Amino acid sequence: MPKYLWQVTYTAEGASGLLAEGGSARRDALTAMVESVGGTVESCHYGFGGHDLYVIGSAPDDVAAASLSIRTAASGAARTHTVSLLTPEQVDDAAQRTADYRPPGR
Repeated sequence: MPKYLWQVTYTAEGASGLLAEGGSARRDALTAMVESVGGTVESCHYGFGGHDLYVIGSAPDDVAAASLSIRTAASGAARTHTVSLLTPEQVDDAAQRTADYRPPGR
């Protein structure tokens, strides 16, 4: 199952909800959301800086992952940036594949 990193940034409304519910309740809610599309949550961490929350998990496919992002955005409480994660072996496979490429200006 494909693995993803979800970087979440709360809006003011979402931050208010986080204050009201607490971090563990939000973790449980997002875990339930990911599981509802057939995925799993491996880890969930709050952080400082560019994003408020970092979640690593799996989803059955890109369409399921997109569904999570769309539902989150539609709520108005948070914005997500989804990163598809590859294993070192998948990168090995990618490095062995050929692709026609011409650098700019050549």
